[in-house]
Amino acid sequence: MKTTGFTKKIILGLMLSLGLAIGAQANVGGMVLDKAPNKTNDMAALQNGAKLFVNYCLNCHSAAFMRYTRLQDIGLTQEQIKSNLLVTNSKIGDTMKAAIDPQQAKAWFGANPPDLTVIARSRAGAGGSGADYLYTYLRTFYRDEEKPTGWNNMAFPNAAMPHVLWELQGERRPVYDEVKEHGHEVKVFKGWEQVKPGSMTSVQFDDSMGDLVSYLQWMGEPVQNTRVRVGVWVLMFLGVFSFFAWRLNAAYWKDVK
Repeated sequence: MKTTGFTKKIILGLMLSLGLAIGAQANVGGMVLDKAPNKTNDMAALQNGAKLFVNYCLNCHSAAFMRYTRLQDIGLTQEQIKSNLLVTNSKIGDTMKAAIDPQQAKAWFGANPPDLTVIARSRAGAGGSGADYLYTYLRTFYRDEEKPTGWNNMAFPNAAMPHVLWELQGERRPVYDEVKEHGHEVKVFKGWEQVKPGSMTSVQFDDSMGDLVSYLQWMGEPVQNTRVRVGVWVLMFLGVFSFFAWRLNAAYWKDVK
């Protein structure tokens, strides 16, 4: 089929629009996300993640769709939950609500901190999973005295949240290389420089953030691993059933020509 000049212009316009859209998506994508470890089947990691969540996140962020009793699914007893994880006057049958007053939170941060029940699912995007985003976000805070909180974040620039885990990680600053691109000096992120040590080494902190993110993944869908296991058995059953159905069909129609 012969392509007319008008058709060529339409095709060229569509290609240009698609290129601009892809370029815009790449520009707003931010930094490359680190791959989060998947520990949703590791009970010890999930228990440590739950402890970190209660001690460092639940002060400001709620998990309003998760009850404390559900933590028994990751191997904790009711007594352990009552002794170590209940805050303020909460009861074991209550949902995990933040200790902070919503009015105070809005005054301090400009908005109420978001609920974290399904945060690991809602943050998924083209750059990676929600777990990848959270794992990168929690590990890329740095000092920035120009910000009201004194902190900034590489994954989420100008974040209103301070670095609540700084005592564990310590203080770091990003290091950049200056390179020339199209005749202009451009800063390219090179790595991190430790300014003040924390109570954990960088490896220990990364491992702990993996535990916390895995807990957030589990909390977003506590039955996920059960669903996967049941799905495998269902597929195996269907495979065996299909084999018997195929042989039965062959036996039934063998004398029919």
